[in-house]
Amino acid sequence: MNVYVGNLSRQTTEDDLRQAFEAFGEVESVNIIKDRVSGESKGFGFVEMPAKAEAEKAIEEMNDKDFMERTIKAEEGRPRTNRYSGPDRGRRGASGADRGRPRY
Repeated sequence: MNVYVGNLSRQTTEDDLRQAFEAFGEVESVNIIKDRVSGESKGFGFVEMPAKAEAEKAIEEMNDKDFMERTIKAEEGRPRTNRYSGPDRGRRGASGADRGRPRY
């Protein structure tokens, strides 16, 4: 089960997060999301736990708890969706007022 963990301290490492969640069971992987340009943590990440019961226990125990001087959020991760899958796919950045009008 994929667990979303938010409001992480920028200093939190993947090892820190792994250790915290291993208290509840096996951790398959940990991924803290980082800014592509700076490489700095965006303050959230995901912990993959193979046993659903263990992941649910981790969510219950870790949600709204202090972790590295921050009150973190833990909840079931949602599947990723394609943000650009609608009728305007490929037209990122066009505002409603600009659609269908020539650019000159």
